[in-house]
Amino acid sequence: MSKDTTQQTLWHMIKDIKFGMLTHRHANGMLHAHPLTAQNKSMDDGAVLYFFISKKSELGKSLQADGNVNVSFADPGKDSYVSLSGQAGLVEDPAKKHELFNPMVKAWFPGGEADPDLGLLEVHIGHAEYWDAKDSQMVQMFKMAKAAVTGKPPTDMGEHKEVQLSTGSNS
Repeated sequence: MSKDTTQQTLWHMIKDIKFGMLTHRHANGMLHAHPLTAQNKSMDDGAVLYFFISKKSELGKSLQADGNVNVSFADPGKDSYVSLSGQAGLVEDPAKKHELFNPMVKAWFPGGEADPDLGLLEVHIGHAEYWDAKDSQMVQMFKMAKAAVTGKPPTDMGEHKEVQLSTGSNS
């Protein structure tokens, strides 16, 4: 599967999921996760996701020290799950802020695009893994019941792929 096809598959799987859980390392070493909404309208050639965050939040401060992150998306109704790992960093890009800013973001940042606390977070995806079950839950249950009776693990439970997308370098 080509990089473009993989990115299209990933985007198709996550584009309608309202929140992704962004996990990062806190200053105390513990892993912390935050629900964030990807602001992209598509996944660009650079395999970058964009989020708006508060610069002065714990997340904003922690990412300045360590930009290694994971963003997980889940759609249990479709039995599809995506895990994206990469490098995150705050960028000052007024044109990109303007392009992505919307009324829902304004609810969190009443000062609008010029709000001094509005941070544009770029996540450069380096590694992706996804699971996508094509069968209905009834068919999956049948396959699992058959496996339990026969003692043989279930087969063809859906698509699972692991892909390298980029070097994860931050601009």
